[in-house]
Amino acid sequence: MSSRDIYKPADKLIGHDKNVWMEFTALARDYKAVNLGQGFPDLLPAHFVSEALGRVAASKNFAVNQYTRSQGHPRLVSVLGKLYTILMKREIDPLSEILITGGAYESLFCAFQSFLNPGDEVIIIEPFFDCYVPQISFAGGVPKFVPIRAKENATSTKDWVLDKEELESAFNENTRAIIFNTPHNPTGKVFSLEELQLIADLCIKYNVLCISDEVYEWLVYDGAEHIRIATLPGMWERTVTIGSAGKTFSVTGWKLGWSIAPKELIKNIQTVQAQVTYTLATPTQEALAEAFEHELPLLGTEKSYFKELGSMLQQKRDLMAKLLREVGFKPTIPEGGYFMMADTSDIDVNFDEYDKSDDPQDYKFVRWLTKEKGIAAIPPSAFYSSQHKHHGSKYIRFCFIKEDSTLQKGAKKLKEWKDEISK
Repeated sequence: MSSRDIYKPADKLIGHDKNVWMEFTALARDYKAVNLGQGFPDLLPAHFVSEALGRVAASKNFAVNQYTRSQGHPRLVSVLGKLYTILMKREIDPLSEILITGGAYESLFCAFQSFLNPGDEVIIIEPFFDCYVPQISFAGGVPKFVPIRAKENATSTKDWVLDKEELESAFNENTRAIIFNTPHNPTGKVFSLEELQLIADLCIKYNVLCISDEVYEWLVYDGAEHIRIATLPGMWERTVTIGSAGKTFSVTGWKLGWSIAPKELIKNIQTVQAQVTYTLATPTQEALAEAFEHELPLLGTEKSYFKELGSMLQQKRDLMAKLLREVGFKPTIPEGGYFMMADTSDIDVNFDEYDKSDDPQDYKFVRWLTKEKGIAAIPPSAFYSSQHKHHGSKYIRFCFIKEDSTLQKGAKKLKEWKDEISK
């Protein structure tokens, strides 16, 4: 009889069985903390979005309850084609240059699986969304990390910058791709034209692919501009742009995303996608198409949902920054997204007796904050490679896409803490 351990995982899974969400989701739940850490909206979606889904559910059209086109529901890719033809400043073919996926997660997974061979290197600009590393590893790729660093006394995400020489030194003949996120999670940085041009020039020089995670594309503040790297000269043909319905319309549970790229790239990604999910839920795709059709003629006007959402979130951002400053945090004001990094250096808490683990300071701080103050956050060192975790350990990440009532509960907890400090 074989002595094989039938429960032993594949080697490529080893070390990827845990993530930051497993611990801190449970911690927030167990201590009934106000969850100001995780990026799920607790507010209702816009009425025209939820009403679209209601109409689809009540539809007498049998087809909306059956399989749809594997590459994406025709009505949905059609409206996305019209939208991104405007945004990309080029004609987008909805049938060959757009692929609908099970959220941005699947877009990422299928891209890595379709382009990476064992040993191919992928440059990751960090901090990064934590699924990048395991997904690259599962495909046999080798992550290479380049951090954005905060200048001394940084107050805005404009003060978080790339080092040109450090970035170029990461490129070599084994580099297959680079992946980055703008607007950025967790910092809220919106990459400037100069920074995007630097990345573009290196991609062209070393002939590598660019995977541009743009799920927060509509969430920019203070006049910041989200620039799509695929619109820069020489970049369309080598860029996969990834979007998200969950982030666009605050419906994360719908789990719909998309990849936009030249047909030669989409064809490869779709080869993987067809074997992973084959097709996505028709009703949600139909409803999402209707939501975009509602929004498309309003694009750029004061009545645009995207503009209203940005204005609302900017107010929530400013409120959160004010509340955090009052108890001693030093928030970095984000230009985009819905997360905020807050420097904890001036908050005097001794963790030596409270938490004797070898974990980074931010892990200890978030555990203490959740258990003792009833406020849940996320430790951002989880979004760094082991060699660069120190860049994130003095910060914690907060999320401000929350109902005003949730923010007020958080404000109450923070005020109680402030009163304790003042005694």
